[in-house]
Amino acid sequence: MTAAEEAPAYLNIDRESHPAVVAGRRSREFVESRDKQAWIDNFAPDAIVQDPVGPSMFDPEGVGFRGYDRISEFWDKSIAATESIEFRFDEEIICGNEVAYIGSIVTHIAGHVSEARGVFTYHADSEGRLSALRAYWEVEKTINSVRKA
Repeated sequence: MTAAEEAPAYLNIDRESHPAVVAGRRSREFVESRDKQAWIDNFAPDAIVQDPVGPSMFDPEGVGFRGYDRISEFWDKSIAATESIEFRFDEEIICGNEVAYIGSIVTHIAGHVSEARGVFTYHADSEGRLSALRAYWEVEKTINSVRKA
């Protein structure tokens, strides 16, 4: 056995095929290609989407969207209303079955652009499906970033 094989997983992270990285990548690809059903199917049945975490115009009570029906509702309220969404992540941090990205999500809607700067996390279950998608961004800062495209 080599030293690399003996090292614990947290010292030998496979950044390309880590389950949360793969599930998160699929999620972003499905959003960019506007494939709602594939995006929903990428989640575990009891998964939760909190984007952003806490109360927002999408989720006034701040409880998130749990399960396929509610995740579909999130898509309809937030993603479907956009012309396109770009993910611009500067840093990737992998811990356990979760990955966090620091960066921005740029949204194009009705001839305008907004930028949500924050931390975006993806948690994978044992089958490689998303069990949680959480986005930490401030609504007011994002609204203040809106400009003509």
